[in-house]
Amino acid sequence: MKKLVLLFTLLLSVAASAQQEGIVHYTRTTYWTKMINQLTFLSKQEKERNAYMWGGRDDWKEYMVLYFNDKSSKYTYSDEKPAESSGYDWRKEQYVVKRDFEKNTMVDIIEMVGKTYIIEDSLGTQNWKIMNDLKDVAGHICMKAMKEDTVKKQKIVAWFAQDIPSNIGPERSYGLPGMILALDINDGTVTIEASRIENKKLTQELDLPKKMKGTKLTETAYEKMLDKFIKEKIKEERNPYWMIRY
Repeated sequence: MKKLVLLFTLLLSVAASAQQEGIVHYTRTTYWTKMINQLTFLSKQEKERNAYMWGGRDDWKEYMVLYFNDKSSKYTYSDEKPAESSGYDWRKEQYVVKRDFEKNTMVDIIEMVGKTYIIEDSLGTQNWKIMNDLKDVAGHICMKAMKEDTVKKQKIVAWFAQDIPSNIGPERSYGLPGMILALDINDGTVTIEASRIENKKLTQELDLPKKMKGTKLTETAYEKMLDKFIKEKIKEERNPYWMIRY
């Protein structure tokens, strides 16, 4: 029995060491009808506008990638085109999320409301509550964790794999004892789920652009700006998530 336990421990150790560098491929799905139904402050005109835009197609898929090694990560858009594009290439807004866990720093390049912002700060603590639920994501048994986005008033559920000993994740989420392979925002309004993990040597994939143009903000200033924008749109009875990421 002791030999079996030792063998299992060794296998986990080998699997973990083999997954210290590579690429995670995610599918990000936005369910617009569900989002619109949750935004009770929208005017009748705004609801009709949203219904016209999305019609019977409830979901919108985007493909994201997370480059990682044992020291840092970078999350951004994949070059893969959504099936919904039908040959038309929608312009993607800048969205780059960089984490350096060795230096305990973050640099995010986010385009929204017609401008590009560079959020530079130290890494704060995200207040996760780890639950007992389990599920399989991309072939990994994952544990459930929950937190709240107090600015956007969103409930976020994460599924993290303890057999991949890295505290990184998609979007702006991190800080769990295992890689985050799936996120659920507001009961499935937006889902982000890993489809596959490539173990490969990275070269320049983790690098940021040498010249970054945009307005520099701290995390606190960024959150204040978001809060102000959302409150303005609520007052106008319009959907703020046309112009900012949900």
